[in-house]
This record gives sequence, C-alpha cells and structure tokens, in this order.
Amino acid sequence: MAEPVLALDGVETSYGVSQVLFGVSLTVAPGEMVTLMGRNGMGKTTTVRSIMGLTPARAGSIRFAGEEIRDLPAYRIAQAGIGLVPEGRQIFPNLSVRENLVATAVKRDGGAWTLETVCALFPRLAERADNMGNQLSGGEQQMLAIGRALMINPRLLILDEATEGLGPLIRAEIWKCLAQLKASGLAILVIDKNVGMLIRTADRHYMIERGKVVWSGASAELAAAPDVQHRYLGV
Repeated sequence: MAEPVLALDGVETSYGVSQVLFGVSLTVAPGEMVTLMGRNGMGKTTTVRSIMGLTPARAGSIRFAGEEIRDLPAYRIAQAGIGLVPEGRQIFPNLSVRENLVATAVKRDGGAWTLETVCALFPRLAERADNMGNQLSGGEQQMLAIGRALMINPRLLILDEATEGLGPLIRAEIWKCLAQLKASGLAILVIDKNVGMLIRTADRHYMIERGKVVWSGASAELAAAPDVQHRYLGV
C-alpha cells in the first residue's frame, strides 16, 4: 500500500488551556478523497488549522509526504505542497481575479496548474479575470479560492466547508470540479455538510465528536449506516 500523503497520529490541540482535539488520527492516500464530518464545534476546523500550522498541535504526529510537519510554520507547510481552501474563502478583495491567482503561484516539477488551466477548470474566472475579488458572487469567490489553492500545485488539497452558503447550481458545479480533481490523482481532504454528495464522491470518511474521531469507514459503509449519520451528524 502506498505511503499516505497525509497522516495524523494522536494529534492533540488546545486554545490556551482549553483542549479541543484529543488524539485525532487519520490518513489520506495518494489520489484519495477523504472527508472529515461532524456537527459544528466538534473540532473539524481545528484539525485543519493544526495540519496547516495555524493552531499548532501540542502532541502527536502530523506527517506530509513522509515528513514530519507538526512543528513547521504555516508558510513552510504551504510551500511543502498543501493547498488550503479556508472556511470563509479569504480571497484578497482588492485584487483582481487574475492577481489573486498569480499571487500564490508556485512552479513544481510535474505541476499542471497555471492561470490558463485554472481558468479552464472554472470558465467563470476567465470571464471575470479583471474583476476585483469583492465584485464576485459567493460561488465565484469559492471557485477563486479553490483556484488560488491549486496555483501552488499542491499534492494535497484541503477544503474547509467546501460548499457552505452556496446555491444548488453552484454547489453542483463545485462538486463536479472536485470529482475532476480527484480523477486527476490529487489527494483531497474535504469538510462539508452535504452527506449524500460526500458519500457519492469521496472514498472514506471520518466522524469527529468533541475532538475525537469516533467512526471511520468507506462510503459504502457510511451509506449503509443511517444510525451513524443520525448520531454524529443529526441527519
């Protein structure tokens, strides 16, 4: 079996004296889409922030491409090849679409993502290349956030609340693009509330409850376990 692109083992993270994560372990293999699911406030975003070094873990191991990254600063983790689409998008509002994309561009050996290929994936961005970030709709901003993350030519893409607050048509477009990225061989870790689409698109799933991973399994297992969905997601 191939070495995981991302491997968390026993990760514990606190905000001051308040501990949020308790021994979180998960893996993402090359070319695999994995989800992290749970109700609000259960530790999903803190897990992402721990991976990215934004809220450093105080215990456990976080390995990316076989290398320990737990104690690296956030910019070094991004440079290593993890692209983040953060909750709330956080695009640069006073830069144009084109400027948002080229600002994060990183050339890597074998990297396929350029301004042209991102705009081919999201034609709306090509149409609005000269628009400022704050002139875009919510869906277009999310496309821009994904495109910006792709411009670092990542080995792993992380999306925190991938389609939150978007209309049905835009959500469908985002999911179609994520399926294309998965098919291209990109490893993806995604947080979202659309359980049905996650089951159809992703390979494996982790459920987090009060900072602990309480269930994990493949899509077929989750589809066959409505009690698990109800207990940990309220659906």
